[in-house]
Amino acid sequence: MNYVFSDRVQTLKPSAIREIFKYAANPAVVSLSAGNPAPEAFPAKEIAEISEEIFRSHPIDALQYGLTEGYTPLRDYLTAYMKEKHNIGRSFDNLIITSGAQQVMDLLSKSVLNEGDTVLCEAPSFIGSLNTFRSYRAHLRGVPVEPDGMNMDALETALKEEKNVKFIYTIPNFQNPTGVTMSAEKRRRMYELAKKYGVLILEDNPYGDIRFAGEHIEAIKSLDEDGIVVYAGTFSKVISPGIRVGYCIAPQPIIQKMVVCKQGEDVHTTIWSQMICYEFMTKYNYEAHLERLRSIYRKKAKLATDAMDQYLSPKISYLPIEGGLFFWCTLPEGTDAAEFSKQAVLRKVCVVPGNAFLTDENEKCSSFRINYTTPTDENLVKGIQILGKVADEIL
Repeated sequence: MNYVFSDRVQTLKPSAIREIFKYAANPAVVSLSAGNPAPEAFPAKEIAEISEEIFRSHPIDALQYGLTEGYTPLRDYLTAYMKEKHNIGRSFDNLIITSGAQQVMDLLSKSVLNEGDTVLCEAPSFIGSLNTFRSYRAHLRGVPVEPDGMNMDALETALKEEKNVKFIYTIPNFQNPTGVTMSAEKRRRMYELAKKYGVLILEDNPYGDIRFAGEHIEAIKSLDEDGIVVYAGTFSKVISPGIRVGYCIAPQPIIQKMVVCKQGEDVHTTIWSQMICYEFMTKYNYEAHLERLRSIYRKKAKLATDAMDQYLSPKISYLPIEGGLFFWCTLPEGTDAAEFSKQAVLRKVCVVPGNAFLTDENEKCSSFRINYTTPTDENLVKGIQILGKVADEIL
C-alpha cells in the first residue's frame, strides 16, 4: 500500500539523539549522549513505599479516570509551592498537569500556532521542542546563545523582522544543550521585549532545581504582571522521567485551550504518577532530596571538568556550568562536529553533534554536547579520554 502522510509530518526527521541512542544501547559503547538523570539520583525506595501505600489505602483513586487539569491535591499544592518558593503565579494564572514538560510544548503549539507562524528559539536549542514546533509547520528563527544567555539585540532584530511571531522559546537555566544560564538582566530585557512586541514567552525550566554552584536567578515568570509568560516545569529531572509528570503555569485563557487540546491527546496524565509526586513532595523531605541531587551532580560535574581539562584541552574547549546535565564542547573553528561525532562512535563513544540542536540541521557546527550525569564515573572519564584521542587523530 502507498502510505500518504499529512503535510505537517512529511518533512519531520527522527530525532538525531534518539538515533544515536541506538548505538548507545550497545553495552560496549560509552554513552555521553543521553539527557538522563544519574541512576543514583532516583528515589526508588521512596517511590516503592508510596506506591505500596497508594494501592493499599486508596487504589481506586489511582486506577480510575481523573480530571484533565490534573490530580487536584497535586495542582493545589504545586500552585501554592510555586508561588511561595519562586513567586510564580498570579491571580490571572492557572495550572495544568501534563505528561512531561514536552507535552507543554505540544499543547501550547496546538493552541496558538497557525501554519507559517514564527517561533523565536535559542540557537542552539532542545531538539524535542524544535521538532514539536516544526510539526505544526511553524517558521523557526534561531537567536544566538551567548555565555549569559540569548543575545537580546539579535532577539529584538528578529522581533522587528519576522512576521506573526507567536512566542519566544527559552531554557534560561542550564540551557540544553549549552548548559549556560541567562542573566537576570537579560531575563528582564526579554520580558520587556515580549511586552513591547506583543508576543508570549515560553519559559522551559526542567533543570532549575539542579543548581549546584552560583547564585539563584529568579524565573522570567516571576516578573509576569501582564499575562505573557507560559512556564513549563517537570518532575522528570528531580524525581523520575519515566513517570511522565510535568506542569504548566499560564494565564487562564491559555490553560483553558490547553485543557481542551489535552482531552484529545491523552485525556489526563497518569493519576498514579501524579499521586506519587504529591505524596513525595508532602510526606518526604523534598528540599533535602533536592540537596542530595545537587551534591551528586556537583561531584560528577567536577569529575567531568577535571577529565576534560586533562584529556581535551587545548584542542577542545567547553563552557563552564553551574547546574543542569550538559557540557557544550567546541572544536577548533572550521571542524565539523558531525564528522567528529561519527569518528567517536567508531571508537565506541557517543556524543551529540551541535547541528542537531539548530533550527537548520544542515548548518555546519563545530560544537557537540556531552551528558555527564548518566555514565558511571569510570565510563565518564574513559569516554572523555577517548574523545581526546579522537581529537588528536583527526585535528
